[in-house]
Amino acid sequence: MTDRKTQLAENLARVEERISSACASAGRRRDEVTLIVVTKTYPASDVRLLHELGVRHVAENRDQDAAPKAAACADLDLTWHFVGQLQTNKVRSVASYAQVVQSVDRTKLITALSAAAERAGRELDCLIQVALDAEAGERGDRGGVAPDGIEELAAAVAAAPGLRLGGLMTVAPLAGPYAGRRRAAFDRLMELASRLRMTHPAANMMSAGMSADLEEAVAAGATHVRIGTAVLGDRPRLG
Repeated sequence: MTDRKTQLAENLARVEERISSACASAGRRRDEVTLIVVTKTYPASDVRLLHELGVRHVAENRDQDAAPKAAACADLDLTWHFVGQLQTNKVRSVASYAQVVQSVDRTKLITALSAAAERAGRELDCLIQVALDAEAGERGDRGGVAPDGIEELAAAVAAAPGLRLGGLMTVAPLAGPYAGRRRAAFDRLMELASRLRMTHPAANMMSAGMSADLEEAVAAGATHVRIGTAVLGDRPRLG
């Protein structure tokens, strides 16, 4: 193995052990949690190495980085997740490679995604991004809709051609009542996800947890964890 592949393999093994231990502690099966490796700022060569090591789900948060990387890895059986704030002028590009958009937070974006998916002849899984730091009727500082806006967006996604409602996503908030209370935040997302499944039974994805808090997310019921630094290392500084 190359030095980089060895490093990635060791990091993946440590993350795998963390997820497995968290599942065991929570009384869950390991196969209930999908690892998504967030490859932002890292090159396509790392994505190819991760694929060789068994990774099948990768995520990006900027289309200008993701689009060429996805094109360079188009021969690989990967599921691409878009996890960043998404502007409508980037939707057509994102819809050409992403299978999952985890950051749906407004009706205008749903309309644009639906049109782009239809044009591309594809179906996209969409997660409603929930901002637990947002006041009723508002959006969060890092995107996402306040909990009171979930049902309206969920209904819009479910009715939109080319889109499927996958579930909910959140990022542990830095402000508001859940700041510094990651487990409480993820428990709240689980409550919201359970409520959503009452009207949309197939929306069973709950994306929560990153390198620093994956254990809390798994304990709360996350089905997908988004891990970057713990797999790829500290990110290079931009700019």
